[in-house]
Amino acid sequence: MGSAPEVLAQRSCGKLVGTRVLQYLNGGPLSFKTHQAIVLIVTFLAYASYHATRKTTSIVKSVLDPKSDDIGLTFFPLRRINFTESSGSRRLSSNLGDGWEPFNGSDGTSLLGELDVAFLAVYAFGMYFSGHFGDRCNLRNFLTVGMIGTGLFTSLFGVGYWGNIHNFYYYLVVQMIAGLFQSTGWPSVVAVVGNWFGKSKRGLIMGIWNAHTSIGNIAGSLIASAMLSYGWGWSFVVPGLIIAFVGLVVFLILPVTPQSVGANREEDEDSYPKKSGEEIAEPLLNQETPVEEKAVGFIQAWKIPGVAPFALCLFFAKLVAYTFLYWLPFYVSHTAIDGRYLSSEASGTLSTLFDVGGVLGGILAGHISDHLEARAITAASFMYCAIPALFFYRSYGHISLILNGVLMFITGMFVNGPYALITTAVSADLGTHKSLKGNSRALATVTAIIDGTGSIGAAVGPLLTGYISAKSWSAVFTMLMAAALIAGLLLTRLVVSEVATKIEESRSNRSQECTSEV
Repeated sequence: MGSAPEVLAQRSCGKLVGTRVLQYLNGGPLSFKTHQAIVLIVTFLAYASYHATRKTTSIVKSVLDPKSDDIGLTFFPLRRINFTESSGSRRLSSNLGDGWEPFNGSDGTSLLGELDVAFLAVYAFGMYFSGHFGDRCNLRNFLTVGMIGTGLFTSLFGVGYWGNIHNFYYYLVVQMIAGLFQSTGWPSVVAVVGNWFGKSKRGLIMGIWNAHTSIGNIAGSLIASAMLSYGWGWSFVVPGLIIAFVGLVVFLILPVTPQSVGANREEDEDSYPKKSGEEIAEPLLNQETPVEEKAVGFIQAWKIPGVAPFALCLFFAKLVAYTFLYWLPFYVSHTAIDGRYLSSEASGTLSTLFDVGGVLGGILAGHISDHLEARAITAASFMYCAIPALFFYRSYGHISLILNGVLMFITGMFVNGPYALITTAVSADLGTHKSLKGNSRALATVTAIIDGTGSIGAAVGPLLTGYISAKSWSAVFTMLMAAALIAGLLLTRLVVSEVATKIEESRSNRSQECTSEV
């Protein structure tokens, strides 16, 4: 009636302007399921926009640093770009020409690799701090600031086109600051979704939800490719404006926890912390009184069973995934397919098939891990399957455009499946591990540790590729296959444990059946 939890809930609810508008349109309070739907949709759009801004650099690479003039494949909907000489004037971005200084020199590929590693190194470093702060502050405000900051610095990279900026350090600094703001995204959205959904179908729900990574990559590729004909600067500015707008939507409407909007948790029996019949008043007060439930420390989070092996596995899984994220369009545009070369725009469009495969892979990995109740077995199996997929893509992808697309799709499915599973369902599971004894304030920290460690691998992969690809793309794929193998092996102990558990359960069930028959 007039209890402290209800007053606090009403006060928090009043801060969410978007929620108040939806309640007015609905003619009353929103149901728990409606709030869950809002959380999934808003966080999906939020992280998709993060990846859309992250993908643009890979599309523009072949414009900044063109290496091949033999480009002439016309294939609908892949459009051909004209390449005409224009003496005494700077080529338009739709014409590769001599590229963009300082990336058009002999060390251009290496410089682009350094931009990638600078971005990802700061991103990984910032991730640890973002998780720490995320468990200690308002996630909605934290996420909003991160998205608007990302939009600003992504746009500033594109401003270099109109400002005729050719100083490498300008682009380096802008990328580093953008990486810092980008690090706010993942711990925040996983923590919010983890607050609203229980464990029973978490793998499937988060597998579907994690399609935002691939959808964001696809959207970023298509937007950046489409904007190239107007000038490569627009390939950065447009995604930057989009993420800033979505950031405002997050600020207006995203409910961080059920308690923050006074939602009734009785509809979700698997939710964490405890449901209504088990003293919901206590968690409600704890959310508003951090002193009663301390956020888990960095070292303590590392000690949670499973965090270290999954974090190290993700190091190598993201090394593979992010090498494709940053270098696949460049690789496609510089590899003869059926004897011809694709344009930068066409390569960017074709590369989206990798992410389409990633959507299916994430959903399959989540569903399979839910069905088997075995996250490690599922993740390791996908990583092992990625090895032959990588081999076949490198060996036979050049034969025809259709075969390239099919093999790219399959590779994306096996590469992104375990990456999606570990960064979503596994992180959420470990963030509410039983060893925490009911402390719900570890989600962002655990997520940050796992994804932050993975992001170090994400920085190493593109950096090594920048140097190795100058000598041999076959060597790059060998590196990726070795990384996939190591990722699978790192989960061996957990796999053995899960297999032993399954055998024990099977024996127990058989024993019960025999007893009942007697």
